[in-house]
Amino acid sequence: MSKIYVIHENSTWVEPLQAAFRELNLPYEEWFLDEGKLDLSEPPPEGVFYNRMSASSHTRDHRYAPEYTAAVLSWLESHGRRVVNNSRALQLEVSKVAQYAALSNYGVRTPRTIAAVGKPHIIEAARKMTGSFITKHNRAGKGLGVQLFHSVEALQDYVNSDQFEPSIDGITLIQQYIRAPQPYITRVEFVGGKFLYAVRVDTSLGFELCPADVCQIGDAFCPVGESAPAAAAPRFEIIKGFDSPIIQRYQRFIAENGIGIAGIEFIVDEIGEIYTYDVNTNTNYNSDAEAVAGLYGMRAIAQYLGQQLQDVNTTLRNAQPVPAVA
Repeated sequence: MSKIYVIHENSTWVEPLQAAFRELNLPYEEWFLDEGKLDLSEPPPEGVFYNRMSASSHTRDHRYAPEYTAAVLSWLESHGRRVVNNSRALQLEVSKVAQYAALSNYGVRTPRTIAAVGKPHIIEAARKMTGSFITKHNRAGKGLGVQLFHSVEALQDYVNSDQFEPSIDGITLIQQYIRAPQPYITRVEFVGGKFLYAVRVDTSLGFELCPADVCQIGDAFCPVGESAPAAAAPRFEIIKGFDSPIIQRYQRFIAENGIGIAGIEFIVDEIGEIYTYDVNTNTNYNSDAEAVAGLYGMRAIAQYLGQQLQDVNTTLRNAQPVPAVA
């Protein structure tokens, strides 16, 4: 019997999806790909394969999980299996450079960014920036490595100190600081390539923006403001009636880059310009915000994967040979 296979390396993030599968009575199996072995001479099982490998896997001691997942996805795709968030999506997940290069092809503005390898080149890149700038990791997730600097001298002190934290892939990004009138960003969620909802995320307590309930606020530096939030304001709030031309551009981008499920984050500057800065293909959701709005991301994912599984099963049935009439 074919089923849904969930490829991941963080069991806690999958728990809400498990509940949605059980609610809809959908058959599924988890492939926890922190390590393992892959026999290329064997065919993969039939089914739908949902890749939600994370760029931040190395922070959970799963250093080579993305590389192993890339091998598994190549194997699945070579056998024609249906993969949601395919090899191209994984490439974008683990590289902001790849994200920005791809987004520019769809008329999506990103902050001016210089990628640098090596401390001297990081400092040289910062000298090309006008005004304040931030650094971040090319392979990151959860806002890893996000630091705000107002001068090259401050960056130089940081880079040459014991506090410097290099990106796991060696690529540090020096990026234009986008000053927003309010300390928040917007995250737009897509399931099955279709707009699900947009959520406003308060960034004033830091820039770890993982919306999953288990995530904690981490980084002390925020590229969009440093003021304290209102005491009663929720950190994640789904925006009612959100509509923007950026949705159509995002939909084209994800449709043509092997992405079925994703959250895309942007910030609006003081004159109303939108800057997109992150694509998350292993998107999570905040249960409190969803309960208030009555919208549920993991349930939408489970429904979409269930439809995909139904299509696969129909194809398999139609491909079976018709028995000869005696």
